[in-house]
Amino acid sequence: MKDLGYLNKYLLKYKFHLIFGALFIIIANFFAIVPAVIVRYAFDILGRSYDIFSFFDGFDLQGNTIEIIGSSIVILAVLILISALLRGVFLFFMRQTIIVMSRRVEYDLKNEIFEHYQTLPLSFYRKNNTGDLMARISEDVSKVRMYVGPAIMYGINLFTLFLMVIPYMISINPTLTLYSLLPLPVLSISIYFVSDIINKRSTEIQESLSGLSTYVQEAFSGIRVIKSFVREEEVAKNFERESIDYKNKSLKLSFVQALFMPLIMGLIGLSVILTVWVGSVQVFNGEVSTGNIAEFIIYVNMLTWPVTALGWITSIIQRAAASQRRINEFLNTKTDIVSEKELVKEIEGHIVFDKVSFTYPDSGIEALKEVSFEVQPGESIAIVGTTGSGKSTIANIICRMYDITSGNIQIDHHSVKDYSLSSLRSQKGYVPLDVFLFSDSIENNISF
Repeated sequence: MKDLGYLNKYLLKYKFHLIFGALFIIIANFFAIVPAVIVRYAFDILGRSYDIFSFFDGFDLQGNTIEIIGSSIVILAVLILISALLRGVFLFFMRQTIIVMSRRVEYDLKNEIFEHYQTLPLSFYRKNNTGDLMARISEDVSKVRMYVGPAIMYGINLFTLFLMVIPYMISINPTLTLYSLLPLPVLSISIYFVSDIINKRSTEIQESLSGLSTYVQEAFSGIRVIKSFVREEEVAKNFERESIDYKNKSLKLSFVQALFMPLIMGLIGLSVILTVWVGSVQVFNGEVSTGNIAEFIIYVNMLTWPVTALGWITSIIQRAAASQRRINEFLNTKTDIVSEKELVKEIEGHIVFDKVSFTYPDSGIEALKEVSFEVQPGESIAIVGTTGSGKSTIANIICRMYDITSGNIQIDHHSVKDYSLSSLRSQKGYVPLDVFLFSDSIENNISF
């Protein structure tokens, strides 16, 4: 939970969503328990009424008994329908608070990551591929949302339902409670291990998908080069190889997921069988009524999903923690391109390079070595040289996309590091070597 602790600020921000969501869960669980109690009364009424009905055999009162029994069952049926309706209403409110909260956290987190991405220097983007950056702001954030929403929601549901149902079951009959709930811990532990396998294979799929996305993105970005050198067939084969890897990992995950429902249904069936068997023995001994058996079967089915969800919630939390750890890696990456004095002034254009050297941090390539020149305001300077001689590097470090390794750069007699970055860059005109067009109109690209 250490990595997920980063999200506590968002949980605090939306605390009222969380509080009201928990309240709605408690009320919804209350109305989920009510029908089980009513069913017990219905069974017991039918049992006692049958004895009365048999007692009046041959008398006119037998017809009145049937009417009374029918009226009672109708009233109980209406109460069950009302309880189900009210439970549905509060389940709706539950999702409208906690799930809405998770969507808002997702929105805030994506914006925070994107804003942080824009503060990072070019060296960061040289070290990290685009597919991985996109995966962290999309797939990883989606996994984190599952923790903030469904995991918290079902976790609260599990906790409150256990506190409400199990003590009540024990108060009715501890022995029957023990036997009816016996398979549920086994179910939860089994699902935990199955979910752990699902988690590992999902991570492998995520990594494969990230690699596939990166490959496709690069193929589309470099489509002119691919077509110019007639490499379509080779690129298609590489894509097919990546796709086969993704397919195989997905099929392995599907196999494990196929075990999920049979495991759940088998253990639920075992709980029902134990409840009926032990309950029947106790009915003959006069310890419980047939209504109690029906009531306990409803409770078992009611507790099955929360117990099942325990393993699922654990898996969600594990995946969310792994994703948040990946997100935190980038959020904790701070830019080293910072202003020392936040100087904001109108630039005249006096530029001085004094023995400037620069080595690219990611590759170790020395692009500039003790370069010196001076440009007065109004003057023009042309820098010529072969590919890789450092022309673009000079343009980048004047815009302070990188910080120099040694030497000094001054603009209007101030170190370039003194200027506010936004002020410095907004007063420069820069035409990059690589043309890039945003997916927008020509007019908007030019105005941008």
